Amino acid sequence: MRIDIWSDVVCPWCYIGKRRLETALAAFPHRDEVEIVWHSFELDPAAPREKEGSYDERLAEKYGVSVAEAAGMTAKMTEVAATEGLDFRFDLARPGNTFDAHRLLHLAAERDLQGALKERLLAATFTGGAPISDAETLVRLAIEVGLEEAEARAVLGGDAFAADVRADEQQAQALGISGVPFFVVDSKYGVSGAQPSNLLLQVLDRAWSESAPLQMIGDTSAACEGDACAV
Repeated sequence: MRIDIWSDVVCPWCYIGKRRLETALAAFPHRDEVEIVWHSFELDPAAPREKEGSYDERLAEKYGVSVAEAAGMTAKMTEVAATEGLDFRFDLARPGNTFDAHRLLHLAAERDLQGALKERLLAATFTGGAPISDAETLVRLAIEVGLEEAEARAVLGGDAFAADVRADEQQAQALGISGVPFFVVDSKYGVSGAQPSNLLLQVLDRAWSESAPLQMIGDTSAACEGDACAV
């Protein structure tokens, strides 16, 4: 069974959604037969390399609220993240343009390291305060999960995987995906947002039951085939 996930590395709900999916998978009997593919989605394709001001200030400007109200929003998000074992540090976060991070994720997919890099990028953004669009930061994070430094630098120094990022985003548009995280389970079920792990588990169970072959129970000799019956 395959799970396709559209998300961005500067999306706090995407990190929470990732943890909730992992919780669901831990309770899923067929976890070892599940393939997870991460797809690119830029929340702000026009974002600069690094945004000015604090996270709360940017959030206040985006939603037209006071900085105090924005601080309340991030505090609530921090509490939600903590229930999933995540230590969000919005006071340290330095989000920016994520196009290059997504390109590296495509390289990581070719090296069977996509899941590891996705986790590292999210952690660096929301708990480590790393400037996630900085080339040297991205190279360091890539090396930490096992990618070759030369390969990572080659990708960031050119336009490798740019078309793959755009293809992911075009597919998202075709599917009507306007927000992330967005999960597509076995090409049948779409789940929007960081839904509770028990709901995700229900979707996994249903998709599996519909795709798994019949389990044969009983003595098959007591049956007729064509015009012949075992007697």
